[in-house]
Amino acid sequence: MLHIAIINGPNLNLLGVREPEIYGHQSFEQYLNQLAERFPLVHIHCHQSNVEGELINYMHGCMGKVKGIILNAGAYTHTSIALADAVTAINIPTIEVHISNVLAREEYRKTSYIASKCVGAISGLGIDGYALAVQYFIDNTILPGK
Repeated sequence: MLHIAIINGPNLNLLGVREPEIYGHQSFEQYLNQLAERFPLVHIHCHQSNVEGELINYMHGCMGKVKGIILNAGAYTHTSIALADAVTAINIPTIEVHISNVLAREEYRKTSYIASKCVGAISGLGIDGYALAVQYFIDNTILPGK
């Protein structure tokens, strides 16, 4: 079984309610159930927090437990050097994911402190960006019997 963590930052607990024209009508809990069905050989650990330090602490706790992290840091993407440092410190392959196309939005959203620390970034493909990231880890993780 492949263990992956999905870590969501501020306001992502409001998916399905918050600006549905940008973020869609589905809650993350509903989508997480679909991911579990789609990838039955992947155990997805999920954490969401609106607090930067809690996100960092959760990332630290992933060491030795997961083979990859999918990180949607929300607005912290554009402000948090501490989250970028945490990605580097834990040495777990991380993919930055954004539901909306941040490069087509406000100017301040075009800067990511995190992206350069990650193996890749997915932006603007909706909530299915998470599934693409899971598939990347499946395709690029050496598992017993693979």
